[in-house]
Amino acid sequence: MRVITAPSDAQAVFAQALPVLHRPLAVHPRAGVIATETAPQVIAAIEEAAGLVLSGAGTGMVTNPIQKEALYSAAFRHQGHTDFLAHLSARHGHAVQEVMMLVAQDLRAIPVTVHIPLKDVPAKLSGAAIIAQARVAARDLTRFFGIAAPRLAFTGLNPHAGENGAMGREEIEIIGPALETLRREGFSVLGPLSADTAFHTEARARYDVILCMYHDQALIPVKTLDFHGGVNVSLGLPFIRTSPDHGTALAIAGSGAANPQSLIAAIRLAARMAGAQR
Repeated sequence: MRVITAPSDAQAVFAQALPVLHRPLAVHPRAGVIATETAPQVIAAIEEAAGLVLSGAGTGMVTNPIQKEALYSAAFRHQGHTDFLAHLSARHGHAVQEVMMLVAQDLRAIPVTVHIPLKDVPAKLSGAAIIAQARVAARDLTRFFGIAAPRLAFTGLNPHAGENGAMGREEIEIIGPALETLRREGFSVLGPLSADTAFHTEARARYDVILCMYHDQALIPVKTLDFHGGVNVSLGLPFIRTSPDHGTALAIAGSGAANPQSLIAAIRLAARMAGAQR
């Protein structure tokens, strides 16, 4: 690690060390213990990093996990990093439609509904949300991943994608019409697929991204495929943002037992996205 004074100094340091803009905490927290007194500085660090990439001083942003319980003590009113970064982007004059995409090896998966109880998913799921997130995904797969004509797959909500209404009508009344709209707009669309057969090796070869109807439908396959190498990518922002696909792991903080592979994968993916964008 080497302390630098400006982002422009980073390139000369990377070959030998990790360049760091040092922002010392006013109070040094104990490992594994939630420290509410550090919350204002954590929020300030996120704001500073977002400001750097929005100004062009940085190419992308790789975030570490945050302990949201601590941040709430400092009037933090966001679900997490993604919607906070969308808020900061809007504050800088950018219209955003944030989309959470998880990446593991050759799988890219997007949960259309995210952090809500499973019982609320049918009421919250809408054709408008499916269409909006699909448009963002297609645009950013071209912009950041170099895929000229992205192939979009979609799961159904119910077992066996509803079996023509026998197990639920969301596929007929919500998902199906949304996919027809996307087809008319010229997108390559596959689905709705039965989720239990949508993620094996042969199935993954048929699409570039799969949009899933709820949180676990997307995250279980990603974490099963590559638990330590999964990456969270925020699409729809005016800059590149990746993060490890795990939380703060307070139980092992300070023990030296944490696996760094997801953070390393997040940094590497951000670099590849920057290369594709250039």
